[in-house]
Amino acid sequence: MDSDDSTVYMIRGDAGDEWVSPTPAEDVIVESLAERSDLTAAEIDDLGSYVDADELAAVVNGSGETITFAVEGYDVTVTSDGDVAVE
Repeated sequence: MDSDDSTVYMIRGDAGDEWVSPTPAEDVIVESLAERSDLTAAEIDDLGSYVDADELAAVVNGSGETITFAVEGYDVTVTSDGDVAVE
């Protein structure tokens, strides 16, 4: 889902959750990086420094399968299912 301010949103939560709300993709990706790397949120620049928002939106909105981009030495892969992998 895309808003007028060009923020890309992702749906978080399991299919069985009663309530699911969109979360900015930047928040999801930064949280994933902080959990799976030695980076802190403060060490990660604005998401636009690493990936084109339109390309990310295309994947999140189902127009693409995956997108992989580098963030401070880590490869981040986002799938159309909303999964974020950090390697």
